[in-house]
Amino acid sequence: MNENPDLPVKLPDNRQPALRVMPMPADLNPSGDVFGGWIMSMVDIAGGIPAHRRTRGRIATVAVNAFTFKQPVSVGDVVSFYAEVVSVGRTSITVDVEVYAERNPENPVVVKVTEAKLTYVALDERGQKRVIPAA
Repeated sequence: MNENPDLPVKLPDNRQPALRVMPMPADLNPSGDVFGGWIMSMVDIAGGIPAHRRTRGRIATVAVNAFTFKQPVSVGDVVSFYAEVVSVGRTSITVDVEVYAERNPENPVVVKVTEAKLTYVALDERGQKRVIPAA
């Protein structure tokens, strides 16, 4: 892992992002950076995709175990969210999400902007916890 957030990195090799978006001016806070809440929302969506696939059904976010903002995100950045299931319990599933921003199209650079760990619970049709099927 790159411990210096100011140094450029590469997008993860051999992995597809769960989500890729470009923030718009409406997503900015008064300082001109993208709202942290917007990033948190996108992280939750990105993390929910592999959780939904693995549990084969409805899920709900039950915990944000860790969330670290490393760099601000700006309008024009292409933001990629890489999500990976890291543990599966009886009814819950934990997903790591790494977020990268591709910026400055004239002289492209990639920086890691956020990393998070979220836990989801599998739900049945009545909204009750259910057992996650075997892989």
